[in-house]
Amino acid sequence: MSPPGIGRRAAMLLGVQFGLAGVLAWRMRDLQIVQGDRYKLLAEENRINLRLIPPARGIITDRTGALMAGNRQNYRIIMVREQARDPAAVLARLAELIELPADRQERAIREMAGRSPFVPVVVAEHLSWDDVVRVSANAPVLPGVEAEVGLSRFYPDGFSTAHVVGYVGPVSDADLAKMESPDPVLQIPRFQIGKTGVEQRLESELRGEAGTLRIEVSASGRVMRELGRAEGTPGRDVELTIDKGLQDYAMRRMAGQSAAAVVVDVTNGDILALASAPGYDPNSFVFGISSAEWKGLLADEYRPFANKTVTGTYPPGSTFKVAMALAALEAGVVSPRDVVSCPGYTQLGNRRFHCWKHGGHGRVDLRRSLSQSCDCYYYEMGRRLGPDRISAMAHRLGLGIAHDLPMPAVSTGNMPDAAWKKAVKHESWTTGDSFNYGIGQGFTLASPLQLALMTARVAGGIDLAPRLVRAVGGVAVPDPAPVALDIDPRHLAAVRDGMFAVSNEGTAYRSRIVDPAMLMAGKTGTSQVRIISAAERAAGVTSNEQLPWRRRDHALFVCYAPYDKPRYAVAQIVEHGGGGSAVAAPIARDILLYALHGGLPPLSAYPAEQRDAIEKERLAMPPEGQEAAATPARDPA
Repeated sequence: MSPPGIGRRAAMLLGVQFGLAGVLAWRMRDLQIVQGDRYKLLAEENRINLRLIPPARGIITDRTGALMAGNRQNYRIIMVREQARDPAAVLARLAELIELPADRQERAIREMAGRSPFVPVVVAEHLSWDDVVRVSANAPVLPGVEAEVGLSRFYPDGFSTAHVVGYVGPVSDADLAKMESPDPVLQIPRFQIGKTGVEQRLESELRGEAGTLRIEVSASGRVMRELGRAEGTPGRDVELTIDKGLQDYAMRRMAGQSAAAVVVDVTNGDILALASAPGYDPNSFVFGISSAEWKGLLADEYRPFANKTVTGTYPPGSTFKVAMALAALEAGVVSPRDVVSCPGYTQLGNRRFHCWKHGGHGRVDLRRSLSQSCDCYYYEMGRRLGPDRISAMAHRLGLGIAHDLPMPAVSTGNMPDAAWKKAVKHESWTTGDSFNYGIGQGFTLASPLQLALMTARVAGGIDLAPRLVRAVGGVAVPDPAPVALDIDPRHLAAVRDGMFAVSNEGTAYRSRIVDPAMLMAGKTGTSQVRIISAAERAAGVTSNEQLPWRRRDHALFVCYAPYDKPRYAVAQIVEHGGGGSAVAAPIARDILLYALHGGLPPLSAYPAEQRDAIEKERLAMPPEGQEAAATPARDPA
């Protein structure tokens, strides 16, 4: 029989053991049942990573569905430093198979050095399928190198649509700094966003939403396998009002010029062309523009990066006489039959304001003032109206307004009044200011878009708003209900008659359309960029051809057709082109005819004596889809 003390000690030990077992059981129950979901989640997060999958960017098309910005497969080569072991040696072997300059190899090595050894780095992209095949066939001697495929932006028309569509580029720190709460997808290396044009202004619609990729990783973070993926939502497609064929023709017609042309549908405000010459190739920015190309674009005095159609502002010159005539009629300071005497100048104190015609136009009524572009008539209208009434009419016609378009830096222009001069120049308005206002000079500035809209409103009698987007994501942007322009129809008819006389009797007679079904109405304009001194005027004004390019006048022309049933309006400017009738009017007429015919018009639309020259001019134009091969040599500045 065992001693009693031993039994008591055993019982105590047994009790302690049972107590410890109970505590462990309770804790295991707490960990596995009560907090099981929490710890399971923590374990999954340690084992599984989520990565974002870039969404496919929405495409941009013209009004007919023709592609203006799309996506295409981008074959690229990636390298994992850990697997390559000797990245420099592997890159050297890779350079024997594909084009891989030394500076790109050095950049890849720097990128790999700045990342974890198991993170892939892009060493080459935008490769051909043949390049991929060569790399894949030599995989045994290229450790750590893989070929993969993604999507990159592509602009099939390059030069002709660059200013409208814009381009995309990698997200920069400056881009992120402008955003209050950046989309996580923007953190993806080399992710691209819109930098200018429609690509920039409709970025949120075009970008889409990222997908997710679930991958299993080791404790060190190395990818082990893919567990699943959820595809993202592609960006929404955007359909523009632009007619790509017309846009391309306008760009080719302006080849070799620093110029801009805008075409507007008179019935609804749709913009069919926003052509700014010269253009540039947006694909260069997607693929990585070279230093030489970049410097060449910046050095070009024709400013290929500038979108002259909406950001460029110019003294409208005599094209502004359309607005002046309406302002005078609406204010009742003149009737269509009233005459003003033009001796060739208007005297104001000891200063003379000259008409463009040295001997003057004699007695001039409204119709003749437009057809012959008499400056003295509009000096007098400026005197009678004053700046406030001129400014008010200009705004009714769409001038001096930054119109709501999905384009960056849409200009307001300037249609001043007396308060503007007091606030900006700290001076009172003078009669001389009104004289300059009357002929579209002085403080007056307008963009080609605004001049096209002015012409469309006058032609159709509708208070149009310009429209550039027809549909987003397949949902049509509704046409605004037409609203009549708040101008007496009789006054509009009188000004239209004067514009008809410009093209068929007056300053633009040589650029007339002879097809009876498509007769054109228009207004020429020449805006000075220099001051003509009294001494030069006395000795004889120097012709534009004798001046350096930058000191020549701007050439302008606005027009619409058909005269009896208006459909399209065009505004044309040629920077430092000289006379509007000689330089801008022929280009605008050709663009207008192309719009009316939906393609090249028959030669019968032109005056008989010009048809041979027109045919030769067509043959000399760059081929479709191409800009001029080289910009002509400039005159010395």
